[in-house]
Amino acid sequence: MSQSVDPTTTAEPLTETPHEQRLVEEASAMPSRLLFETIRQSGEEELSRPNVALWFSGIAAGILISFSVLGEALLRSHLPDAEWAYIIENFGYSLGFVLVILGRMQLFTENTITTVVPVLINPCDNLYKRTAELWGIVLLANVVGAFIAGGFLQVAPVLSDEVATAVAELSAHATGMGMIEGFARGIPAGVLIAALVWMMPMARGGELWLILLITWLIALGDFTHIIAGSVEMAYAMLGGDLGVLRAVFWFFLPVLLGNVVGGTVVFTMLAWAQTRAEVAKPAD
Repeated sequence: MSQSVDPTTTAEPLTETPHEQRLVEEASAMPSRLLFETIRQSGEEELSRPNVALWFSGIAAGILISFSVLGEALLRSHLPDAEWAYIIENFGYSLGFVLVILGRMQLFTENTITTVVPVLINPCDNLYKRTAELWGIVLLANVVGAFIAGGFLQVAPVLSDEVATAVAELSAHATGMGMIEGFARGIPAGVLIAALVWMMPMARGGELWLILLITWLIALGDFTHIIAGSVEMAYAMLGGDLGVLRAVFWFFLPVLLGNVVGGTVVFTMLAWAQTRAEVAKPAD
């Protein structure tokens, strides 16, 4: 007759020394509640930064993210006309994200998870207001930076004819989707950026490869990212190929909403659901 096994009973550890136990702990995945706590602390750090620091960091991020558009255009203009070229050229899209994320610049889509976590743990009016203020500052700063970069690419003699044509093609494609498609394609991009932020503490020296993989997947899936897309929007607008109303209502607002839904409503809320019972709320 078989005996029932108590699922709460743990087997005797196989480690023989404290050093071996430390090795096991280092090899173990970080519990989700500790990942949540890591992001909470990061979010509180961002919320406590002065507005002027957020502003200039956001502008820098908007400028540097232009290298995603430029990197993809450079590869497109130099690769042969082959079916596999699309897979390779999208690695160029990762360049701007590497610069922004490893440079710790303020990117709006990262804040759809980092600054939301402290609010989930301790919802209060002050945090609601501060988060909304940070989102507004960073988003505006990112767009200003994107327009600076887009304007520079339009007027400065830095692009060859082939690369300029590739940038124009990428810009026309990104901003030429309908409202529903732009919104829908923004959701997976928001989910992936939030997932990237969630996994960064576990990268342990592999941050570069993680950023490359996730952002390459965004480009490969033809998903829409509001800040990288703002560079393309700026390039098309300043070149006279895109009107203001179409830029705002057919591209910018739908993609922005899609990124927020993917990053905050989908990923962050699911992450909160799986850790809520383990996270102790601060005392009143």
